[in-house]
Amino acid sequence: MVQISKTRDISHTVYEQVREAIHDGEFKVGDRVTEVALAEKFGVSRTPIRDAISKLEADGLLTNVPRRGLIVTDLSHQQIGELYMMREVLEGAAARLAALAGSDAEISTLQGLVTTEETALPDPAKLSAINKKFHRLLALAAHNRYLLVAIEQLSITMSLLPSLLAEGGRSQIAHDQHMLIVEAIKKRDPEAAEAAIRDHIRSSHEHRLLLMLPDDS
Repeated sequence: MVQISKTRDISHTVYEQVREAIHDGEFKVGDRVTEVALAEKFGVSRTPIRDAISKLEADGLLTNVPRRGLIVTDLSHQQIGELYMMREVLEGAAARLAALAGSDAEISTLQGLVTTEETALPDPAKLSAINKKFHRLLALAAHNRYLLVAIEQLSITMSLLPSLLAEGGRSQIAHDQHMLIVEAIKKRDPEAAEAAIRDHIRSSHEHRLLLMLPDDS
């Protein structure tokens, strides 16, 4: 029983590490992924690797392609648009509810994350970690378990999209937008909070679309 539990723990750790590697761009869309390569990379046996791969497939992060095997899923233009549309809806609702129901401690912590964010602007890795905490806490501050589950599920698929924070001044833009979101929540203004985060997510989508377009110059 202890061995089964340990294997599950290792499998979960590998799952999280692969998901992180995809989001950080270490594993790129279309890259082939094998049990052997992952076992060597993480220094574990193939049993937990197999379990992690099954979950990665179930969550849509890996796709089994005929004659190629497992690859990191490549989202279509349409799928990316649908993801951002749902982010607007779900995180917009979260920001609205956070303004209404978020505790003073939660709001103060959000403010602290934004303050820390400013000092991390030159460090994309640190900035990405703060950004994840910010959006996670915002979802928790909504105090709606069903909304939280929906946001967490969406964030799994969003892992397929590499962070934009090191691209084209996006870090400063995102920081400024985070400040507006927190200010609206601090004022307990649900309409302004929802509008601010919807603008933030729409801006991120537009930035990503520009980076996806070929450079014909």
